[in-house]
Amino acid sequence: MPCKHCHETKERTRTEHDKLIHRLNRIEGQIRGIRGMVEKDAYCIDILVQVAAANAALNAFSKELLGDHIRTCVKEDIAAGREDTVEELVATLHKLMK
Repeated sequence: MPCKHCHETKERTRTEHDKLIHRLNRIEGQIRGIRGMVEKDAYCIDILVQVAAANAALNAFSKELLGDHIRTCVKEDIAAGREDTVEELVATLHKLMK
């Protein structure tokens, strides 16, 4: 039986939810800004710098989400004897590190 926090849905605290949504809103704004730069024929290097910033923001989002997943879902599943969660985490890390 999956833990109540993972595999299909994840119950997040209001703080966790708001923090993630705030990060995503900022990333979305960065992407819109990059699009605007392309539409205005901005200099390539200036666009690339903004792309690097957006990539860094997405990486920070992933790290935040992964850390939260380990502290909640993985921890609870291991405590409940669901060792397959470790394999799922390892597979996910492999995908993230491509």
